[in-house]
Amino acid sequence: MRELIKLMANRMNDIHDILVDTFGVHMTDKELHFWVIGIIGIITYFIVYFCFKIIEKMQWSITILSFIYTFTVMVVLVFAIELQQAITNRGNMEFADAVMGLWGYLVFFLVYIVAAFIIYTIIKLFKGKK
Repeated sequence: MRELIKLMANRMNDIHDILVDTFGVHMTDKELHFWVIGIIGIITYFIVYFCFKIIEKMQWSITILSFIYTFTVMVVLVFAIELQQAITNRGNMEFADAVMGLWGYLVFFLVYIVAAFIIYTIIKLFKGKK
């Protein structure tokens, strides 16, 4: 996990150097964050908006959107926990821990989906017999 964060930090430093070399503009960290995060954010917004408009037309749209939102929150939570472990030196900061935590959510959600499908099917069968 530490190696991944260091790699990401190095890539961000490389991008910073490329921006400075390409455009010749020296920006403070705040200015650089403003532009880079702003551009990444608006591009991400349009991609998410387009995908969610497609999902909106599906039968189980609220379930799908709820899953996506919850999964996003879980990713943030898992990495926050791993970073907290690195900062406080309580536990090991490992990417595998984050992956296993997310697998836990996926397995529990799959169990929920199977149970919901079984209940939904039983209800449909009983309503069909009346």
